[in-house]
Amino acid sequence: MGKRSTFERRARDFYPTPAEAVTPLLPHLFAGTRYCEPCAGDGALIDHLAAAGHVCASAWDIEPQRADIARHNALHRLIGNIDCFITNPPWDRRTLHPLIAHLSDQHPTWLLFDADWIHTRQSAPFMARLRRVVSVGRVKWIPGSAMTGKDNCAWHLFDKPSAVPAALFGRLAA
Repeated sequence: MGKRSTFERRARDFYPTPAEAVTPLLPHLFAGTRYCEPCAGDGALIDHLAAAGHVCASAWDIEPQRADIARHNALHRLIGNIDCFITNPPWDRRTLHPLIAHLSDQHPTWLLFDADWIHTRQSAPFMARLRRVVSVGRVKWIPGSAMTGKDNCAWHLFDKPSAVPAALFGRLAA
């Protein structure tokens, strides 16, 4: 589940996105954002964004868990006519890193994953793509569990490479 956890990770890093993880992203989206959800799973993120007035133009997953989500591998898809990608991707770096490059070559890309990533050497090849980091904090990934995850999370906005430095947005008061 995390680097400090003894729990086994779920297959394909499938952890549905809880509403409290989406709330910090909302001020960074313009009204009626039209997006694609490329790692849609059970559609939880789509539902949270729809409740905030955003429009999912397309949703995919390699193992969709809902009838309105198409079966596609995001690394093999191209899409036009959207404002951005928004997803809670697998955190496994062998999947995450290619997704950062592939998706952000097409459109601005919001990805929810561990906040510590920006402090590692493995992030260096992607830093020219990073535009914003929006702090989320610890998330309760498993409904009904007593504990939150052990890693702090953040939304990371990636785009085509540029010399523009990333902006960091800390947690807002509850």
